[in-house]
Amino acid sequence: MRMLLHDYSGHPFQVELSRELSRRGHDVTHSYCDAYTSGKGHLRPEPGETIRFDPIGVGVVIAKMSFGKRLVQELRLGVELVRQVRRIRPDVVMASNVPIPTLVVLAFVLRLRRIPWVLWHQDVQAVAIRSFAGSKLSRSFAVVATLIGAGERWCARRAAAVVVIADSFLDVHRRWGTADKTTVIPNWAPLEEIRPVTRTNDWSHEHGLDETKTLLYSGTLGLKHNPALLVGLARELIDAGQPLRLVVVNQGPAEQVLRDEAARLDVPLLLLPFQPYERLSEVLGSGDVLVVLLEQDAGAFSVPSKTLSYLCAGRAILGLMPAENLAATLVSRVDGCVLPPDESSLPAAAAWVAGVLADDERQAALGKAARALAEQEFELAGCADRFEALLERSGTPQRG
Repeated sequence: MRMLLHDYSGHPFQVELSRELSRRGHDVTHSYCDAYTSGKGHLRPEPGETIRFDPIGVGVVIAKMSFGKRLVQELRLGVELVRQVRRIRPDVVMASNVPIPTLVVLAFVLRLRRIPWVLWHQDVQAVAIRSFAGSKLSRSFAVVATLIGAGERWCARRAAAVVVIADSFLDVHRRWGTADKTTVIPNWAPLEEIRPVTRTNDWSHEHGLDETKTLLYSGTLGLKHNPALLVGLARELIDAGQPLRLVVVNQGPAEQVLRDEAARLDVPLLLLPFQPYERLSEVLGSGDVLVVLLEQDAGAFSVPSKTLSYLCAGRAILGLMPAENLAATLVSRVDGCVLPPDESSLPAAAAWVAGVLADDERQAALGKAARALAEQEFELAGCADRFEALLERSGTPQRG
């Protein structure tokens, strides 16, 4: 079957799924947005692979905080994605993490061309925008949220099938009238690509981290995150007599926030851009404790993929995030620490981290538990079986 899988973010596990479907004999093109800044997966074919990689948005700089400019860009990206469809002529399309204006363009053209498609619903975007309107965004964005919500619902109703990443999404699809075609398949991370490594490794040595305790965050920092919490946590630990280095791997508006806050609180900060994917195991392995951030308003409709990578890396995990989030449940299952994402949690979070850093056996046990859970939950074959069956049911072979 000829498949076009578009994951706007270019994240690792979506790439892994495309590779597996290609290995199973399907004609797979994996599409992603090159302009979107994030930690991306392994997006080039290896010798002998038949999978194709075809980016959109090459050379585009996304206007993240200008709604008008961003809307125009996302509509143009939709047109570019449609051109891919016309060129590839897939039997079925699957779309993940796609901005709603881009997705509306895609869904409209797929409907005209009678090409079935599957919505891989990673986040309820209207809920996310509405929750931040008036706090991190102007109240006019509440109107934007209403429009985005209408577009999101319209797209879901026109998809042949919907995959959601947690049970919490089902109530939304019941309200939209799409629950009868919705399947829950939790996200995962690539077990063979992200593996536990020794704490002292080439990457830690290159960045002078061999002899210092390290609090590490690697991933996106956007509206769903409060980066100042990372600096505040490091300051709490230093004040308690625990020397350490805060390491943040990120690109975007949060960089200046982190620099300013670190300077204000006199916290040693190593701030780096997203690292090559093939070095991610070393990056995560260089952290003694790995931190996840997620604002309370993000609630149950966002599962930070970095948490899944952290589990694969086999490290102790601290989550400053809503307890009802699926990722928080995973962290709790491996005896990690989950606390509300606000400043009042920092003393308790610092006490937990200090306890881990002071006990090598406990730190090792937490890491082993994290990796064991990843191996239990993230087995690729089972996930790929479910996606393959769903795509084959949804698809209609094109002729010619």
